[in-house]
Amino acid sequence: MSKDRYEATNTFVYQVSRPNGEPLAEHFRFVEQPLEPLEEGAAWVKNVHFSVDPYMRECMDGDWELNTPLEGRTIGQVVQSATPRLVPGDWVFHREGWRTYAQVKPDEVRVIQPIEGVPLRAWLSVLGGTGLTAWVALTRIVQLQAGESIYISAAAGGVGSAAAQFARLLGAKRVIGSTRSIEKAKILTERLGYTNAFVYQPGNISSQLHEVIPEGINVFLDNVGGEQLEAAIAALNEQGRIALIGAVSQYSALSPPAAPRNLFDVVGKSLTLKGFLVRDYKNLQQELEAAIIPHIQSGKVIPEETVTFGFENSVDAFLSMLKGGNTGKAIVSIE
Repeated sequence: MSKDRYEATNTFVYQVSRPNGEPLAEHFRFVEQPLEPLEEGAAWVKNVHFSVDPYMRECMDGDWELNTPLEGRTIGQVVQSATPRLVPGDWVFHREGWRTYAQVKPDEVRVIQPIEGVPLRAWLSVLGGTGLTAWVALTRIVQLQAGESIYISAAAGGVGSAAAQFARLLGAKRVIGSTRSIEKAKILTERLGYTNAFVYQPGNISSQLHEVIPEGINVFLDNVGGEQLEAAIAALNEQGRIALIGAVSQYSALSPPAAPRNLFDVVGKSLTLKGFLVRDYKNLQQELEAAIIPHIQSGKVIPEETVTFGFENSVDAFLSMLKGGNTGKAIVSIE
């Protein structure tokens, strides 16, 4: 990084207040600061691709400190280094997001070796946290078996778009998804491996799911909670398994959800419900890449993404994602 560039400013996104219900643009502020001196053993990274994720809504309620830089999965390129372990030109994955430049230590990043036929942004989607979440849910939590039927809520989101494609690779017989619009349902069945997709109607999801697959399902990946979880419990056959991934239906809710009201069926059907945090399964990253990269290169797995360009649009991209404005992984890119 040249001296002129070193004296440039760094732009951050701060959260400045707590939301009461749906978050708004007014809860954030863009802040410019001069780049501080580079510490010994650290490197400056120019951030290029930023992940915006549903879990961040929960962070807004207290995990994120106000008026300080936020965190998030990010891919950037080393532009100056004071450590031999990171050299200018290296692409790295790290969690110092929501800022245009990040000062990082080698132990805080994972160097990405670009691979022919694999878009760099894939390390934020099907090869990133969302893809790893889907992989862990399918292979470790519910242990999907060939010939089984699976239902996935928030089917057009980052996890849902990866999970359906992975489930088909693992031999799922039927992959059913629920989503917000006819347009998304069409993408699910034409591009992303779903055998069936329906536009969910609040108050009617259980009957909709039964109409699609009256014989019942074996596995459910829950990204939504509430009524979607209730519908899945009703549809699951005996010994069915549920991976609890997210609960986007209640992140901004002002009162607890009424559903699910059929939790005792978990006992009657001998169902298994298990939640997990993907951060506890980082050791499976290489397994994910070995399994999925050849299928990305062949075109069998699609890194479905909704990309918003311009760092100044980061907050808008985050708020749109929370309202279902994305298909696949929501990403902000500055080039």
